Amino acid sequence: MAARTKFVEYVDQNAESFIERLAQAVKIQSISSDARHRQDVITMGTWLNHQLVSLGVTTKLVDLGSHVMQSQRLPLPPAILGKLGEDKNKRTVLIYGHYDVQPALRSDGWNTDPFELVVDKEGGKLIGRGATDDKGPILGWLNVIQAHKSLGLDMPVNLRFCFEGMEENGSEGLDECVVDEVRKGAEGYFSGVDCVCISDNYWLNTRTPALTYGLRGIAYFSINVTGPGQDLHSGLFGRMVHEPMTDLIKIMSRLVDNNGNILIPGVDEMVPPPTPEEVNLYKKMDYTTADVEEAAGGPIAISEDKVTVLMARMRSPSLSLHGIEGAFSAAGCKTVIPSKVGGKFSIRLVPPQTPEKIIPLVNAYLESEFAKLNSKNKMTVEYLHGGKPWVADVKHWNFEAAKRAIEAIYKKTPDYTREGGSIPVTLTFAEALGVNVLLLPMGRADDGAHSTNEKLDRSNFIEGTKVLGTYLYEVAAAM
Repeated sequence: MAARTKFVEYVDQNAESFIERLAQAVKIQSISSDARHRQDVITMGTWLNHQLVSLGVTTKLVDLGSHVMQSQRLPLPPAILGKLGEDKNKRTVLIYGHYDVQPALRSDGWNTDPFELVVDKEGGKLIGRGATDDKGPILGWLNVIQAHKSLGLDMPVNLRFCFEGMEENGSEGLDECVVDEVRKGAEGYFSGVDCVCISDNYWLNTRTPALTYGLRGIAYFSINVTGPGQDLHSGLFGRMVHEPMTDLIKIMSRLVDNNGNILIPGVDEMVPPPTPEEVNLYKKMDYTTADVEEAAGGPIAISEDKVTVLMARMRSPSLSLHGIEGAFSAAGCKTVIPSKVGGKFSIRLVPPQTPEKIIPLVNAYLESEFAKLNSKNKMTVEYLHGGKPWVADVKHWNFEAAKRAIEAIYKKTPDYTREGGSIPVTLTFAEALGVNVLLLPMGRADDGAHSTNEKLDRSNFIEGTKVLGTYLYEVAAAM
């Protein structure tokens, strides 16, 4: 207990230097989806690797190869694997995070330069791209290591690290890297890993810490309709020909109703109903429909029932229409009949759904519905990408350790949440290592990850660092 107390005190005493290190990280414009910034992503990886090595972590940079993006062949940023501690009498925790960020321009609507960390002392916010997603959480782990190193304290567990620079752009090469490293057995960096901890998501609200035990998967499609040999003038051809846009709109309207019910037979029906125990988890969550509407920016929640809304986000599949490629969308009035259009939609998946199970249902339904139109146009359905859902056992000692850590620091029992989004590497770790995977978020629901004026509350960065360190002590003590 004395070690924990010293650790917590050190974090408070060194908060300003931790914030300064975050400022250094935010300054590096590690935008993985922009070819112009690929060298910046690599620079960020080099900076992070230097930080780890300076704290005594043994690392290796894994070359993930190259890829073509924006008509250029670019090197993929390296995966950083690290290890600290080899004590066979201690548990071993694998930490994942990503050092790349989303694009950000002042002209997007930022109030300040997105790559200069602004310390808003009055509001208690640390504002900058990557502050919460995911540079702040990564540096939280570095803060934990620095505290123990500076105090001369032994780490309560062995640590392993896997940090990537392509999470915001498809995580290319990472799955193969993880699987290859696991195959090396005792010679690999992941040898002896007992559990995994990921800090790359957020609390359900701004009040109550959370532990996340599930993520939805995804299956993304494009419905492509073609007909005329070229775009046509509506005054010359309107009502004379079958129009691709008309067919597409009709088909897309048959995918989901205005209450979110998926109209493709077999999709909703594939998911078993919740158990009473699971429903009770949702009832206990510190959440209201007002939280939904505040986050959405309007009074548009489908239901006033909290449990219904939460299950819709966390444990039910959803189908969303995203856009139409090839349609006129500029300012003005263009009277064109597009010759080909593509409608994009995705289905968020929950167990036992997988892309492989969903694709045949989608194809069969769309072909059947298109046939009913008796159109002379042609339709093809393209599956673009996908990922499987993931759910973990919340009764595992890994979750119990995180729960006790949150209660020790925040004096609150965390909400147990399932995220509506996807982090594909989570399932890769679970399947490749065969161990429990935990999502332990640092940031709040209003952090604005991927949006303008992204922030991490100062209290979440500092208290979150304490939670991460305390979690390791609880893992060491867990039965």
